[in-house]
Amino acid sequence: MVDGDPYEAARTGRVPPDARVYYRRELGPDGNPVPVLLSRRVIASGDQLIGATSRLDTESGTPSVSVTLDSAGASRMLDFTSQNVGRGMAVVFIERIPETRMQDGEEVRTTRISEEVISVANIRGVFGRNFQTTGLGSMREAADLALFLRSGALAAPVDIVEERVVGPSLGQENIDAGIRAITMGFILVCALMIVYYKMFGVIAVIALFTNLLLIGAVLSVVGATLTMPGIAGIVLTLGMAIDGNVLVGERIREELRLGNSPVAAIKGGYERAWVVILDSNVTKLIAAIALFSFGSGPVRGFAVVLFVGVLTSMFTSVTLSRALITLMYGRRRKLQAISV
Repeated sequence: MVDGDPYEAARTGRVPPDARVYYRRELGPDGNPVPVLLSRRVIASGDQLIGATSRLDTESGTPSVSVTLDSAGASRMLDFTSQNVGRGMAVVFIERIPETRMQDGEEVRTTRISEEVISVANIRGVFGRNFQTTGLGSMREAADLALFLRSGALAAPVDIVEERVVGPSLGQENIDAGIRAITMGFILVCALMIVYYKMFGVIAVIALFTNLLLIGAVLSVVGATLTMPGIAGIVLTLGMAIDGNVLVGERIREELRLGNSPVAAIKGGYERAWVVILDSNVTKLIAAIALFSFGSGPVRGFAVVLFVGVLTSMFTSVTLSRALITLMYGRRRKLQAISV
């Protein structure tokens, strides 16, 4: 509770025994700290705060902060406001600030306690569990106040052990590294397929490139942000996507070794490989769903790219590649051999 004349108390040093002089977090118009004389009796503490959100007041349309207390804090707030309507109430933000200094050639870490007033408001009515602070200058001020209230409600103090400042150049380096990884992985996989499977390898490369385009298109449509885990998911998807074409190619070779005609080998190869491709990709989809359900942050980003990549690879490795082979060999009535 606001108690008395703060300027007189700060100037003379005569402070009532049940009060204390605090200072506002922001400076006054003259550039000097603004004193606030507060009662030592705490109405509600940070561990009794459930939540604080910034919003527009429905009655006045001005920025405000809505605060919710637990049952203990609500009971104390109700008792206090019932007897002090029209008086001032302040919020004190207590912060533990780590400091480092050199002593006898060794680094010594200490902690300084900072107590600053972040809000002063008049009590306009009786309230308890839910109330709001109105009359704020802007939504930015309301958002900052709500953030301070939530951070001050942490049950355990936070000690900063190490601080690092990361510039935008590191993010660009990660993007460049990810693009190089995708490019190198794509080129190496394409080279291996063309050397080992000849013309069928070329078709597999076209299907793989289409798969990469589809992944990018789907991620763009859903508005996903491509992070390093997402790039890793694309690289992994490229490696797994080619598995379907490898299975089809080996099945076609197996059919040819059994003496089947090229047309029958192509048909049988795709039909026999489809069951294995479906089984393996369903397992990958289950893994992606599990990662997204139980993971958080980068893990969920990786899971999204993996899920999309599995779906697109099932389409390109079977449907698209078969369409291309049919387009290439389907018009030949007397097909003697295929390049696989």
